Amino acid sequence: MSQAVAVLGTYQSEFRTQDPHHTFVEQAQIAAAGAYRDAGMTPEDVDAVVISLAPTFFMGVADADRWALDHIFGAGKPVFRVHTGGATGGSAVHAANTLVRSGLARSVLIVGAERIAETPDAQKVLNIIFDAFYERDLPLSTNTMVALRATTYMQRFGYDQEDLARVVVRARRNAMNNPYAHLKGEVTIADVLSSRMIAWPLKLFDICPRSSGSAAMIVGNMEMAKRFATRPAFVNGAGARTDTYWLGDRMGPFAESDIIEYQLIAEAARACFAQGGITDPLKQIQVAEIYDPYSINSAFTLEQAGFCSRGMALRLEREGYWDCDGGAVAVNPSGGTLCTNPIAISGLVRCIDAANQIMGKAGAMQIAGVRNALATASGGSAQFYTCTLFGADPYHA
Repeated sequence: MSQAVAVLGTYQSEFRTQDPHHTFVEQAQIAAAGAYRDAGMTPEDVDAVVISLAPTFFMGVADADRWALDHIFGAGKPVFRVHTGGATGGSAVHAANTLVRSGLARSVLIVGAERIAETPDAQKVLNIIFDAFYERDLPLSTNTMVALRATTYMQRFGYDQEDLARVVVRARRNAMNNPYAHLKGEVTIADVLSSRMIAWPLKLFDICPRSSGSAAMIVGNMEMAKRFATRPAFVNGAGARTDTYWLGDRMGPFAESDIIEYQLIAEAARACFAQGGITDPLKQIQVAEIYDPYSINSAFTLEQAGFCSRGMALRLEREGYWDCDGGAVAVNPSGGTLCTNPIAISGLVRCIDAANQIMGKAGAMQIAGVRNALATASGGSAQFYTCTLFGADPYHA
């Protein structure tokens, strides 16, 4: 029988565009030490380390995980690096979950850092993900790719830029309660609409910042939870799916002709929910930390994960369904990826924020009575998806 997996400690730094005061390895070390301190543990209490590290092109240092190894107390232990683009943090949590659940480790440290602003043109670096022979010569980037999907979604379901702006307003408002968030503060729909156009219909405020910082989480089995955690969050579900590399070969019945078809998000969510006993996410999940680097992303995920039907997420946004105060589900109390996007660890931060809601450690972001919280992540050119369910009690199917 597989073992229950509990979150024992977490850490995240304040996020900003640049961190000139620390190197990458120092950032990672601070995060690891912070998670140990939060859990009341020492490096000797952890059996393995999973490093959450997306492309290191931004830093100009290849395989920076090897550079950081000594600084994160990994020497002498099994160490694994995970890289699935923006989904890296979610995948890293899943890898650690598997190590503990299988009995191969009593506890595992998950740690990572990001310095995306080390390069003057992060978008140019990100565009390397596209195929050099068939796709890179097209005027395609992560911005234009998402803009195409946003345009299709808006036209099909009758939305406009104001509906996207409403998502930004909620995210920035929520981030005011998050001491770690990169972008925060009251903005209006007019502010969003008057920001610079990047790729129609996406304005500057519709797009996440380039964030630098670090984060860590420690997970362990029930024995470790009894020793080190008074109110743990349990990893009750971990669903992941991977799509094909080429955009024209995407999986799903409509994927080849429909750029807003995200069937693999739905499949990852179903797998996650089946493990955690979730049959009605809208009623059973109180907090959803959605990976949303663009204002349109949360709509795709909420619909595909079954919180509402297709085309309804932005309509429910108008009605306050996703608000922290009085909404059906509190979506991104932290402000989400729209306010903070350290790519290598964005998915890990989503998991940390969701787990902290269960553990009652979310501070001013805390939502009352949280029993189940979801964290999602996606990476590559919409190629990798992870869904992670945290619960107040361990669930055994």
